[in-house]
Amino acid sequence: MDAFKLLKQDHKEVKGIFKKLESSRPSKAREKGFQQLYQELSLHTEVEENIFYPRLRQEDKLRETIGEAYEEHHVAKLLLDELAQTSMEDGRWDAKLSVLKEMVEHHVAEEEGELFPKAAKALGKEESKALGQQIEAAKKERLAAMRKEKRASRETARGNGQAEQRTSA
Repeated sequence: MDAFKLLKQDHKEVKGIFKKLESSRPSKAREKGFQQLYQELSLHTEVEENIFYPRLRQEDKLRETIGEAYEEHHVAKLLLDELAQTSMEDGRWDAKLSVLKEMVEHHVAEEEGELFPKAAKALGKEESKALGQQIEAAKKERLAAMRKEKRASRETARGNGQAEQRTSA
């Protein structure tokens, strides 16, 4: 799949997650939805910043736009981290989610409406396809690492719980 189709697919998925989160109230399902949003946005920004943007930054006509995109990613990461550290019961959580959603929508509109058409001309079909393959491989590798980290974290927590049981018995 070419890079543009792959990234647009990510954009669509994130939009759906935002929709579910907005219509939910604090619950286990909302926590799971936020974890999914955090993972998807983290993964998406990582592959764009490490694979897609560096190549586009080589193009004089795209350099300024890419600089702005990096900054938008930076702000999105800050908001994601603040959301992760704020209780969903806190009224600021919904406000932060709303700001993040608006910012991501703005970023996506700029990418899909301005950046992608210019980048497609600069890259051509073959390079776009090659970048898409690199992005896909990087996402699979990172997802596998994230799953492994999550399993290790659960096992550590389980081990700590068993240790607490033994000490209180």
